[in-house]
Amino acid sequence: MSDFQAIADRVEIEALRGEFTDAAMMRDRTRLASLFTPDGALRMPNIPAELVGREEIRAGGERLQAQWDFFVQTTHSGTIQLDGDTATGRAYIQELARTLDGRQGLNYAIYHDRYQRTQYGWRFTERVYEVRYLDSTPLAGSAPEATVTASSPGGTTTTPIPATMFADPAPAQILERAAAALTAHGFTVEILDDAAAARTRIEDLIPEGASVFTAASETLRLSGIDEAINTSGRYQAVKPHVLAMDRVTGADDIRRLLASPDVVVGSVAALTETGSLVVASASGSQLPAYAGGAARAIWIVGAQKVVPDLDTALRRLEDHALPLESARAQVAYGQPSAVNRLLVLNAEPHPGRGTVLLLREAIGF
Repeated sequence: MSDFQAIADRVEIEALRGEFTDAAMMRDRTRLASLFTPDGALRMPNIPAELVGREEIRAGGERLQAQWDFFVQTTHSGTIQLDGDTATGRAYIQELARTLDGRQGLNYAIYHDRYQRTQYGWRFTERVYEVRYLDSTPLAGSAPEATVTASSPGGTTTTPIPATMFADPAPAQILERAAAALTAHGFTVEILDDAAAARTRIEDLIPEGASVFTAASETLRLSGIDEAINTSGRYQAVKPHVLAMDRVTGADDIRRLLASPDVVVGSVAALTETGSLVVASASGSQLPAYAGGAARAIWIVGAQKVVPDLDTALRRLEDHALPLESARAQVAYGQPSAVNRLLVLNAEPHPGRGTVLLLREAIGF
């Protein structure tokens, strides 16, 4: 092997290790899995976890990621020993992390690596994670507030994105900006103080005797709106009716009932300052009614869901809402959630059909 080839190989392997850390930090598990050979393995004895093959590495990484509140990994260069088309090496890492259940701390660890030259460049055949030091003392610091610059018809605005993973309520001027954009796009918007006000307002907005479908939503559950609609007797509540039906023999009737009620009530994953609503779903059951199947749609939106633009909305969905929903679904259904369906409502072509109750408080995911 020439000296030039050895230098090139070392540079590419070092880039491979950097790409791994970047994919982990950006929560891009598909890209991370692609850095392994098809039969490559990621072994983490302390967790414990042993993931073999790209699909296991991707899926296993997503399960771990769903538990994070935040995660920071820094990688330091280690050794590389070349042996033709294979190599071995070590990388040294420092990590800060906190999980949704409150576990947190600092650790120093080593990746023990094996690499293989492929037609696509160097790839991992194995990474073994060995923790050398662990400090589970509660972390005293926090990440600084980040900012995202967004363009809008009124000019360029810089809106803070909370370091607490999109959990802080937006200030009044941002709520008003989002409400104005929604109104310009054909939605009816009301800014209310809290969930209690929304629960009261819902009674005025929905006529007695209407068929009403309440989509699955932590916002509706926590606010009491889901229970109030489905147990009050004021309406033809779709959800309890559907739950009592046979899922196989009544499948067509269930589909029609969910798709075209008089009123659908739910929430969204994000609302942009430019006037778009972003909805994600694992099953898609609520999306036909949201998109136009229901005669009227009402969305209750917590102030923490307002973001500058669509790119940030998708980041909020992936980095904040999905992990929380996955953790809830794991407990409730024994499996994590997923973004299998995505709906973006940029405007309401039938003014008066879609109403957004925008709250000044944070509620839901």
